[in-house]
Amino acid sequence: MLYNLARPFADQFILFNLFRYLTFRSGAACITALVMSLVLGPPLIRWLKSVQRNGQPIRPDGPERHLIEKKGTPTMGGVLILAALTVSTLLWADLRNGYLWAVLLLTLGYGVLGFIDDYIKLSKANFRGLSGRGKLIAQAVLGLIAAYWIASLTRGALGSGVTVPVFKEVLIPLGVFFPVFGMLVMLGSSNAVNLTDGLDGLAIVPTIIAAGVFALIAYLVGNRVFADYLQLNPVPGTGELCVFLSALIGAGLGFLWFNAPPAAVFMGDTGSLALGGALGAVAVAVKHELVLAIVGGLFVVETVSVIIQVFWYKRTGRRVFLMAPLHHHFEKKGWSEPTIVIRFWIIAMILALVGLGTLKIR
Repeated sequence: MLYNLARPFADQFILFNLFRYLTFRSGAACITALVMSLVLGPPLIRWLKSVQRNGQPIRPDGPERHLIEKKGTPTMGGVLILAALTVSTLLWADLRNGYLWAVLLLTLGYGVLGFIDDYIKLSKANFRGLSGRGKLIAQAVLGLIAAYWIASLTRGALGSGVTVPVFKEVLIPLGVFFPVFGMLVMLGSSNAVNLTDGLDGLAIVPTIIAAGVFALIAYLVGNRVFADYLQLNPVPGTGELCVFLSALIGAGLGFLWFNAPPAAVFMGDTGSLALGGALGAVAVAVKHELVLAIVGGLFVVETVSVIIQVFWYKRTGRRVFLMAPLHHHFEKKGWSEPTIVIRFWIIAMILALVGLGTLKIR
């Protein structure tokens, strides 16, 4: 909004000229979201505690210590992230950008779905919320709309094609099936972050790391000069997603202040479904869907661990892991929560560097 208001006066007032620079607005968006999160966090947490007498319902079949240590901790902290992210994005981004609106509305749509899921859990005092099938159908519909919208904004064959990391000349044409592929990326990313969100700070830091990587990718592919130099497929207009992702980083850091062990609040499905969907939508927009599987490899591993566990248990009646997702397996083996979380953060950083490496190796 500030960009749209200041842009006509940029030539007359040198201060307003700053708003032309994407880097300035991205930095401002990050700081704005961070400050909003830190200011709004305490009163929001107090309010959540007052309306959630018993806090988030804890799985009775989970690690035993969770029933003691995490009992009474409020959930729906994702509201804090989404509020700071949305206000900061609307304040600093170019509101004429179609990619921005597609990604932002998809994020908020998944956030509303997660909020409903959290509300049902709390109202029923049960860790089960929306039915799995109902949640997937709703995610699929929202994802299809967003993917079709994004594809319609992208010029030429690139709009319905899938690029392959490292191989600069390879473009897999999907045609009319591209929205389905885009939807699967968003749905998969959303649920992968949701499955990872099981320990204090475990999901939010890898999300921040992935957002940082994709902010750089969005900046590069949105700039024709940089894209040509790195031999990337340019996607004009996606650079504005830098502002959105910077706001996500700021909001995530503010949330981490309250979610650091021992957590004062959980993000719940309100946050995890929305953040995962946001990463998926951005990856589709900047045409780096497969790179998301590398950068977000930690989320992929957590999801695969659940798939393997369920498949093998149904086939043989035995478990591959002591408990799934994978972070619970290490809890059952006796690892402390900070050890698991910090080691998983390190893995996420390494995978992010590998993902960034694909930009240069062509």
